Amino acid sequence: MRIQPSADVSDEAVIGEGSSVWHLAQVREGAVLGQNCIVGRGAYVGTGVRMGDSCKLQNYALVYEPAVLEDGVFVGPAVVFTNDHYPRSVAPDGTLKRGDDWEAVGVTCRQGSSIGARAVCVAPVTVGRWAMVAAGSVVVKDVPDFALVAGVPARRIRWVGRAGVPLEPGDTEGTWVCPQTGAQYIENDEILMEASE
Repeated sequence: MRIQPSADVSDEAVIGEGSSVWHLAQVREGAVLGQNCIVGRGAYVGTGVRMGDSCKLQNYALVYEPAVLEDGVFVGPAVVFTNDHYPRSVAPDGTLKRGDDWEAVGVTCRQGSSIGARAVCVAPVTVGRWAMVAAGSVVVKDVPDFALVAGVPARRIRWVGRAGVPLEPGDTEGTWVCPQTGAQYIENDEILMEASE
């Protein structure tokens, strides 16, 4: 484990073996990072956020609680995960809102998913397994497994495989192939599955 002296890591956070927390990053109390994770410069990991093994948070990514990142999730530079349906600084009577004045909602990123630079995920949403969110997108609804989504709001524009490369049509209708790995995928009713599943 490597934690830079300028990082602010709570004594109540759990950092897995082989993980690195870089300059000016903050990891709050109750956060759990798996093994071999990287938290880049200036990134923020909120209270109780859970990260699996081999996750990467690039510089200045903001991951607010109660986000959950499964194994192998990539979060690009300056990505934001929100956590409030109706954000307000004050209550209707003008008093300052406190932590118990609202219900936190989270972003869930399934295994192997990737969130491109400066994307915003508006909670509550789930980004499916091996899905990819294009840079600058705003995600306001769940992203299917293996989907490549882009835009504001984000919409599916392609399918991607585990390698992250857009898939190409296969020999028969409803089949897709990864041009990099040769892996086969089957599409049925807007759902993509690995042929081996």
